[in-house]
Amino acid sequence: MESSFLIYPRAPPVRFRTSRTLFFSPSPSRNVQSFKPPSCQKMYVPGFGEGSPETKAAINLHDFFTFLAVKIVLAQLESYNPEAYEELMEFIGRNSLNNGDKFLANLMRESVRHKNLALRILEVRSAYCKKDFEWDNLKKLACKMVDEANTRLMREYVLETSHVEKEE
Repeated sequence: MESSFLIYPRAPPVRFRTSRTLFFSPSPSRNVQSFKPPSCQKMYVPGFGEGSPETKAAINLHDFFTFLAVKIVLAQLESYNPEAYEELMEFIGRNSLNNGDKFLANLMRESVRHKNLALRILEVRSAYCKKDFEWDNLKKLACKMVDEANTRLMREYVLETSHVEKEE
C-alpha cells in the first residue's frame, strides 16, 4: 500500500522528574512533500552581485568621510599653516575626491609634506566616523526624507490626475 504520508509508530512515553507523561512522535498527518522553505523577511534587491545596498551605501559614506576629513583639515590649516593649506588646495585642484582612498594614496606619494597631510586626513576621517558622525540621526533623517518625498509625490500625482476643478 502506497501512501503520500510517512507513518511513524508511536514512541513510548518519556518520563521526566515530573508527574506528567509526555509522548514524542512525529505527526503522522505531516506530508513530507509539503515542505516550504522559510520566507525571508528582507527584500531581495537584484543587481548588487555579492554585495548589498548596505555595502554600496558604506562605500559612498567612506568616500564622503574622506571629503569631510579634507574639509576639516583644510579649515585647521587655513588658520595655523597657510602654506600647507595652499599646497593641499592645489593638490585638490589636480586630483578628484570622488574616490577617497585613491585621493589619499596619491597625496601620500606626492611628497613627504603631502604624506603628513594624508596621515592627518586619515586620522580625522577615522575619528569623525567613529566618534562624531551621528549614525542614529542618519537613519531618522533618511527615513523622514523618504516618507516626506513619497507623500509629496503621491499628493502631486493625485492633484494632477484628479479632475477636481478649483472653486473660485
